[in-house]
Amino acid sequence: MSIIEWGMELILEIIRSLSYPGIIFLMALESACLPVPSEIVMPFGGFLAYSDQNFSIWGVTAAGTIGNLLGSIVAYWIGLKAGRPLILRYGRYFLIREKHLDMAENWFSRYGDPAIFFSRMVPVVRTFISLPAGMAKMKFGRFVILTTLGSIPWNFALTYGGYLLGERWEGIRDFFQKLDILIVIVIVIVAVIIVWQYLRNNQKKSEDENSSPSQDNE
Repeated sequence: MSIIEWGMELILEIIRSLSYPGIIFLMALESACLPVPSEIVMPFGGFLAYSDQNFSIWGVTAAGTIGNLLGSIVAYWIGLKAGRPLILRYGRYFLIREKHLDMAENWFSRYGDPAIFFSRMVPVVRTFISLPAGMAKMKFGRFVILTTLGSIPWNFALTYGGYLLGERWEGIRDFFQKLDILIVIVIVIVAVIIVWQYLRNNQKKSEDENSSPSQDNE
């Protein structure tokens, strides 16, 4: 058995043994910047909702979202207290690379607080975005709300996909790997539109302010 297969079997066994707390635990690890793939955890939870009456789609979604929030709070706290140098120094032991942190920081600096919501549906960024949020000292209450709201659609989609596929739940991984690319494209387009509208409004406001004195003189 390869390391990847062993890791996957370990994930599945944790969920089988611990039920919803197992999903919370695993998703918390992912959001705390550890290499636990939600594309395995949540679809398997969806399969269990399909095959086991002790699970439900919304129960699995809620467990995943709670886990995301808990892990994100840990990562936020690390970013707040440790800062970039310490994260880069010790992050390598947890497979946190500088390029991952750079990507998350760029997202946060470019889009601000809304990045916390949208990034939960973007590959790689969703795992590390909490670190720059903490480093930037984002308001904690706003961070919690946006993290929770942003995690729900992703977790529901993965869970529902696993539910629909049933025994073939593993097939959803390939689908979502392709969907990740589409999501990134859509978000970039939306971001460009938002920035364009923002710049346009600022330009219009500036023109109005410049024209006001001349009108007053007349």
